[in-house]
Amino acid sequence: MKRFKNMLLVSGEGPGERATLARAVALARRNRARLTLAEVVEGLPREIQMLITAAPPVDLLKMVVKDRRAALDALVAPLRDEGIRVSVVVLSGTPFLEIVRQVVRRKHDLVILTAEGKARLKQRLFGSTSLHLLRKCPCPVWVMKPTRRRRYSRILATVDPDPSDEERNAVNRETMDLATSLAEMEQSELHVVHAWTVFAEHLLRGSGQMPKSKVDKLIQETRDAHTRMLDDLLGRYDLSKLRHRVHLVKGPARVLIPAVASRERIDLIVMGTVCRTGVPGFLIGNTAESVLQQVDCSVLAVKPKGFVTPVKL
Repeated sequence: MKRFKNMLLVSGEGPGERATLARAVALARRNRARLTLAEVVEGLPREIQMLITAAPPVDLLKMVVKDRRAALDALVAPLRDEGIRVSVVVLSGTPFLEIVRQVVRRKHDLVILTAEGKARLKQRLFGSTSLHLLRKCPCPVWVMKPTRRRRYSRILATVDPDPSDEERNAVNRETMDLATSLAEMEQSELHVVHAWTVFAEHLLRGSGQMPKSKVDKLIQETRDAHTRMLDDLLGRYDLSKLRHRVHLVKGPARVLIPAVASRERIDLIVMGTVCRTGVPGFLIGNTAESVLQQVDCSVLAVKPKGFVTPVKL
């Protein structure tokens, strides 16, 4: 998979950080990419600032930044010895803001970080920083669930083909490009899901104004149309060398995508996020955001080409 060339790994202190670092290094090696290891110091707590008398708060913050940079340098020293092009940076401020600014300034093409939560312990897998980045970061964001597995056994690509919406179709192609290349690299089983609905079906069936036979015909014609659109999209890719399954499911995507991911024990979801018209940094129809709140696996989120972050430098 030779795609990403200037990757940014957000370092943390959780139990899954070393596994995330190992994955990022492997990806950088395969891509012959530059890798930047970043850590964000959020600043001194207010109560600490009030108690400090030996040194001004600014000086103490500089000391913390210097210490963290030294720690990161020590962490990546063996990687440099292996020939990995890796650098470190320590930022200070609000994590998601500083990460996005780093991406814009240094033109990173992928952000990787470890998921903050534990979805099966009545917490959301994606914490505040992850969600902010998934909404607002201009490049793809890969949020990795902590795991001991060395590879992804099952990858799910979510697509929503629509001939009338070129932006959405471009995101579909980007999603499939990434999902297929990752599945090949990881020797994973690839799943592709597309959810479809019939507008106001419950009203058509309940009103009695349209015969059941006509409603059934409309539903079948709608399904056939979505089948053709999905076939057209998948026809661009040679899936014959991949173990793969296609899920054309009827119902709301925000419900069915998490259901498919759970049923098929998906390890990684590759999904597109599309900006709402006039509202930068939000997801169309909140479908993607709703999915993120329900799944319990890693997610690689793709933005539409030309996405402009609402974060200011």
